[in-house]
Amino acid sequence: MIDRSSDLRRISEALATAGRVFDRFPRGPIAADTKANSDPVTEADLAVDRILREVLVGPGEGWLSEETVDDEHRLSQDRVWVVDPLDGTREFVAGIPEWCISVGLVEEGRAVAGGIFNPWIGFLALGAEGVGCTLNGVPARPTETTVLESVLASRTEVDRGQWSRWAGAPFRVEPMGSVAFKLARVAVGLADATWTLVPKHEWDVAGGVALLAAAGGFVITPEGNGPVFNRPSPRLTGLLASGPNLESELRARVLGEAA
Repeated sequence: MIDRSSDLRRISEALATAGRVFDRFPRGPIAADTKANSDPVTEADLAVDRILREVLVGPGEGWLSEETVDDEHRLSQDRVWVVDPLDGTREFVAGIPEWCISVGLVEEGRAVAGGIFNPWIGFLALGAEGVGCTLNGVPARPTETTVLESVLASRTEVDRGQWSRWAGAPFRVEPMGSVAFKLARVAVGLADATWTLVPKHEWDVAGGVALLAAAGGFVITPEGNGPVFNRPSPRLTGLLASGPNLESELRARVLGEAA
């Protein structure tokens, strides 16, 4: 087994350094510009992107970020950093603390180490294969329940009515921003599951998938397979994630597979 301690130290250092960017922003409505795709972008997104790239990327390593023009050179690299400098920018702009810095390290298509950090609420989840997962330095795992009770849903998807099919289901649905933040909360046992059938970019989910893998959680795409990263088109069709004992229920409830 590869020693991931140096990778985790690098991730932890990068998140701590980048997190200090947010000291200069108020915890309330924040000014933002609009990108070509109508998504908001702030000074924080761009500053964190620069810091993460400076701290994380070593010789022979690739880079994929929401705020950096994609360079296909990453496709020839065995190790690639897949990051979202600020996942949940809409929540950040609105002063809602459901956003995070998301970092994932990908090797040969697998997310093998990652970190999710929200400095406003003191939430730091770190994890790597063979090492496990921690929340603020304390070992953490997904819930081991065999009955689905709590699900984190995209607030945007709920507002659009895309969760109406589960309106009468026997579990609690909590709308929340940032898919990376939701994945991290499932990885450390703060909710049983989360899923989205809306396409997501690799940078949205790589860090959270790494945490779930490290913690022994369950994660697949809507096609029923484990997610593969660092592809020419860095986009997944969606994602389902939970604790280790809910795979059958999620496959049945969300994908309609026979039990």
